[in-house]
Parts: sequence; C-alpha cells; structure tokens
Amino acid sequence: MAILLFADHDNASLSEHSARALTAARRIGADVDILIAGQGAAPAAEAAARLEGVRRVLLAQGDALAERLAEPCAALIVSLAAGYDTIVAPATSSGKNVMPRVAALLDVMQVSEVIEVVASDTFKRPIYAGNAIEVVQSAEPVRVLTIRSASFAPAAAGSATAPVTAVEGADLPTPSRFRENLLSANDRPDLSSARIVVSGGRALGSKERFEQVINPLADKLGAAVGASRAAVDAGYAANDFQVGQTGKVVAPDLYIACGISGAIQHLAGMKDSRIIVAINNDSEAPIFQVADYGIVGDIFDVLPEMERAL
Repeated sequence: MAILLFADHDNASLSEHSARALTAARRIGADVDILIAGQGAAPAAEAAARLEGVRRVLLAQGDALAERLAEPCAALIVSLAAGYDTIVAPATSSGKNVMPRVAALLDVMQVSEVIEVVASDTFKRPIYAGNAIEVVQSAEPVRVLTIRSASFAPAAAGSATAPVTAVEGADLPTPSRFRENLLSANDRPDLSSARIVVSGGRALGSKERFEQVINPLADKLGAAVGASRAAVDAGYAANDFQVGQTGKVVAPDLYIACGISGAIQHLAGMKDSRIIVAINNDSEAPIFQVADYGIVGDIFDVLPEMERAL
C-alpha cells in the first residue's frame, strides 16, 4: 500500500508536524513517500529523507509552489495520485488549506483530524468539539486524510537516507496570488509542539497584566504561551496564541491553565495534554473536571509564587 505525505515546511526546514504525520502514515502502510513542494526547498527535502521509514522523497519546485498555495499544490498532488492508495497531510493551516481541494478534485470524501489509525482503511477522529470520537471506515478508491499531529509522536531520524527524486512543478494553475506574510516574532517554543504550555484566560484583565503574569512563568519553564478564545477576543494575546476548537490543538506534557473557566471550545484544544494544572478562584469552574491538579486561588497571587519557587 503506497502512501503520499504532503509535508509541512518553510523551504529551509521541515516542520515537526510532518514527522508526526509520518508516524501516522507508517501505521497505515509501509511504503511512504514524502512530497516537498516549494521553491529552494532542497534543505527541507534532505531533512525529510533522513526520517525513518521513508521510501523516497519527491521534490517539486517552482515559483507557483513557493508559498504552497492551495490551487497549485492540489493540482500537483492530483497529478501524482494515481500511484497512491492514501494521501495524508498534517492538519496544519497548510494541510487544511490544500487537502479539501485535493479530495474535491479526486471526488472522494476527506477524513479530517485523524487521531488514531485503527486499520489501513479505518480511523478515529473527534467530533462535537472532542466530546465524541467517531470511527470512520473509508471505502474510497483513494483515501485523503489530515492528521492531528498532537496525537502522534514524531518519527525519528533513520540510519539511512531515502533517495530524493525531482518531479515536475511547472505549469501549475495559479488563480490566487501571494502578497505577504505578517508573522509575529516569538522566541518561545512553537505552541503546537511545545512540551509545556502556560495559558491565560479572560481573568487576566488586560494585555499588560497577561504579559506581566503569564510570560515570566513561561520563561522560567521554557514553555510556550497560550490563551483562551476569550483572552484573544479581548486583545490580551495574539491570535497565534489561541488554544481551542477554533485555535490550535495542543497535547503537551504539561498544560497550565491560568484563569480559564474551561469552556468546551477551549477544552477541545487541550484536554489530551498529559498533565493539566488548573488555577482558578472559582472552585466550580469546569476546567477542574479535566485537571489532574487544581489550585483554587487568585492567579495574581499563585503565579508569582510559582515563579519564585522555580
């Protein structure tokens, strides 16, 4: 069974999400090819070739692929689809942008946000904001999947290097145009793959207090900073920090929820964390129902005390 993995990368390096999606792909079948689509993406292809369990790396380069827009990338994948039973991608912004178009062009049903591979044609995915797990058996001639990378460990580097094969990346449709990237600078770990996450909620009261209380603790722990949707909507934190159903899904070793009530929308993005610590002055807050450890107290007293103890 041949599997094509559409990799997430920035041309210069391969995203850890791709290594995690590779783990899922290898549970489906043994013959996994990784597609690197970009421009000047040889470094990302070399990184992919070093991952364990990769049969070969397909490197497609061209101006149309430089920013991995949906239309040219989908057309490229469809042109390669005849040789594969399954096409997968991590459920990142890039994967979620490209794969639905691939499924539509192939006239098949996409299975989104896979969290477990039961069999080569059967998968588990969360529904109803993670409150239920759906088991999906696909009878499609080509299975199109996005993988929730937080549910899988990253594939390790292997002892051998897979061959890198160039594929045609020219003359692809480009009905849309890339204008610019507006990126926020952040020296902390990537939120989606961080081992420790410290998140703040609306109880912080302001952007200034959010930064004064959350950031020092995160810096001491070497953690990523997250936020609830309410905190983001109030302007306390950037959109990139949002954890939840409409934000990022995380599964760190340690998740510290500070002043977060525990609405379903937020729980859907973090309840798979290995250890959850909740700090809230409301002992009836729903967050305590999923927390491994709970502290009932004022976050403006508890967090500085935690920082001093570290």
